[in-house]
Amino acid sequence: MNVKINAVKFKIDEKLEEFIIKKVSKFEKQIPTIVSADVILKIDKPESENNKIAEVRLLVTGYDLFASKQADTFEQAIMLCIDALKTQIDKHKEKF
Repeated sequence: MNVKINAVKFKIDEKLEEFIIKKVSKFEKQIPTIVSADVILKIDKPESENNKIAEVRLLVTGYDLFASKQADTFEQAIMLCIDALKTQIDKHKEKF
C-alpha cells in the first residue's frame, strides 16, 4: 500500500514518518481492496495545547474512509484516527 504523508508548513522527522507508515499499513490486512492512504499533519495554534491535527484518508476501491483528530502530539492524533477508522471498517465489514 502506498502511504503519502503531507506535513503542512513543517518538516516531519523520520521517527514520526515510520510510526505513521507502520500504523496505517496495518489496514492492508483488514481491507484487501485498499489502494492507498493519505495522511495530513497540521499544527493549529502553536502556542496552545491540543494543537496537533492528523487527518487520515484510506482510499478503498469504491469509496473512501476518513478520520480527522486533534491531540497534544501527532502520535496521539494518529492513534485516535486509527481507532475511528477501525470503527468505520467494522460498520462497513460486509462490503469488503
